[in-house]
Amino acid sequence: MSGTERTRRFEAATLAHLDAAYNLARWLLRDDQSAQDVVQEAYLRAFRFFDSFRGGDARPWLLGIVRNACYTWMGESSAARAGVEFDEERDSEAIDASMQHAAESPERLLERKLDRERVNLAIAKLPPIFREVIVLRELEEMSYEEIAQIAGIPAGTVMSRLARARALLRASLTRAGQED
Repeated sequence: MSGTERTRRFEAATLAHLDAAYNLARWLLRDDQSAQDVVQEAYLRAFRFFDSFRGGDARPWLLGIVRNACYTWMGESSAARAGVEFDEERDSEAIDASMQHAAESPERLLERKLDRERVNLAIAKLPPIFREVIVLRELEEMSYEEIAQIAGIPAGTVMSRLARARALLRASLTRAGQED
């Protein structure tokens, strides 16, 4: 196969998953610039090893590479050990609020923003192994089997980590609600 054909096939299989790759990296690393760097490195790795991809849905295969690149980066980075602050305003994609603004009061909009900030902060405080399953399941809407493939763990472990992550989130949000 020619290099051009290989590149075309790679792009067709992976570019649609760029947002999911960035989202996973951003949540795991909690830093925009690092997430961009890691996703770029992951795409380079994926391209290098594209011949080993056996077809099917490239999303779990690609996100597995992104996940591994994130953990490699966290192991090598002093910034990861220092705990880079997650900034909701900076790090979240803009919400198309034009229709919502017309229907909701300013008080309700503020309340929703504060709720979103509490949830995002609670997710950001989770240990990476719990944060990744929450992000992949709840934000990326992936199946247990896909998450198991990405993380390289059995589906039962995915389910138990997800249950534990949800319990930790519930406890964190309950505490935050009591402090208000």
